[in-house]
Amino acid sequence: MKKARIGLLPLYLELYDKILAPEKRKPLEAFYNSVAAGFQQKGLEVVTAKICRLKAEFAAAIKSFEKAEADAIVTLHLAYSPSLESAEILAQTKLPVIVLDTTPDYDFSPSQSPERIMHNHGIHGVQDMCNLLMRCKKQFVIEAGHWKNSNVLERVVAKVRSAQMASALRHSRVGRIGKPFAGMGDFCVPPDVLEQKLGIQTVPGDFRRLSRINRSISAREVDAEIKNHKRQFAVRPGIEKAYQRSARVGLVVRRWMEEEKLTAFTANFMEITRKTGLPTMPFLEASLGMARGMGYAGEGDVLTAALVGALASVFPATTFTEMFCPDWKGETIFLSHMGEVNVHLLSGKPSLIEYPFIFGDLDNPVTAVGCLRAGKAIFVNLAPLPEDRFRLILAPVEMKTAKGKDKFSNSVRGWMKPTLPSRNMNLGRAGQPVPPLCSVGQGCPTLPTGKIATLAPNLRISNFLEDYSRLGGTHHAALVYDADLNLLSGLGTFMGWETVVLDN
Repeated sequence: MKKARIGLLPLYLELYDKILAPEKRKPLEAFYNSVAAGFQQKGLEVVTAKICRLKAEFAAAIKSFEKAEADAIVTLHLAYSPSLESAEILAQTKLPVIVLDTTPDYDFSPSQSPERIMHNHGIHGVQDMCNLLMRCKKQFVIEAGHWKNSNVLERVVAKVRSAQMASALRHSRVGRIGKPFAGMGDFCVPPDVLEQKLGIQTVPGDFRRLSRINRSISAREVDAEIKNHKRQFAVRPGIEKAYQRSARVGLVVRRWMEEEKLTAFTANFMEITRKTGLPTMPFLEASLGMARGMGYAGEGDVLTAALVGALASVFPATTFTEMFCPDWKGETIFLSHMGEVNVHLLSGKPSLIEYPFIFGDLDNPVTAVGCLRAGKAIFVNLAPLPEDRFRLILAPVEMKTAKGKDKFSNSVRGWMKPTLPSRNMNLGRAGQPVPPLCSVGQGCPTLPTGKIATLAPNLRISNFLEDYSRLGGTHHAALVYDADLNLLSGLGTFMGWETVVLDN
């Protein structure tokens, strides 16, 4: 997992430098350094700045954070700081803003020395700045508490992890091999909208270029690739030729991704044929790539491929998946796909099989198959909405152990049991009730941008499936094991999406 990076912005008032002795600053500089060290101890990379008082100083600091490719700016008021010096510049940056509302001293009771007011009055600077950020329409999050005697630094770190996913998404470069699957509309968002609204760049694969890369790969490289795999997989007998094809096409896609600096890819199995110059479908490379933290989605779905890559930047135990079949009797949902899965998430050693490709003019590929391991996970979907808006749907689930005779041994599979929703929606942390989620024959209501809704549990997967579709959930999604629901909700906050949690 990539280390998250913040720019720690110290705010101060020029007036104090004019009327107070220079040594008055030193305890505040020490406090700033202590907070920076605290974040470093908690696993963040911290880009520091000189104390900022005036617009030009704030502009220089924020420019340095942007140049360092920070995932977020964390503000720290060392004293009162007039908001008109900082708010406009903070509103203009694309970096997320996290406000750390804290002070050096834990105790400010009547027994405290009045001289300590100078060191502990930054909170009204926070209030001034947050009001201006709101009026400038700059989204921010705030965490308050004593830096040493509360968990406020941990809470800020959690927000930074959410910002890290948002940053990864906004810097996504998704390679698309072939056009999107004809007629498959739920994930269909024009490339210009993906870039303008989400920062996702679509890089179409040139089959002539891919074919040239294929011709440049030697038999020795293919053999070395297969040798690297063999300890990882249980290889079924009789698949040598298909294995050679899959290893070769995997190297083609990997080299193309490296050359283009791609963070994810997607491939439409209906677009790849013998005429394109590729030997087979890159199913195996999709599975290996997700295990390395790359994003992937099937059928030319750039949106979900970028989402999977962004989630994997913080939660490596992420895979692309689809809800395939309901098990009404067992109250679970069968997850599967043609031949793509993060192989690190399968129970036991994955098997390599030759997949009988019947969908077009293409030789059989090799795929890694197995059952998704049991455990807690979150099912994550990014649903396009009208007017180029998006909704993040988060469903805490339990992946179940396959019981009895498993007749799906040649498949990627798993059985998911959701925390099942009913019709009552609560908006935000306060849990204030709002009208029923959806009436029969009506769509889901629009939530205020960046708000989070939760759905209370019920008893049957039928309710879950109804509400998922009423919310506009698409048939492509991600499954994230051992994920933090608050961190995933934070991704929606930083992206300005409507976020719905199907949970209690």
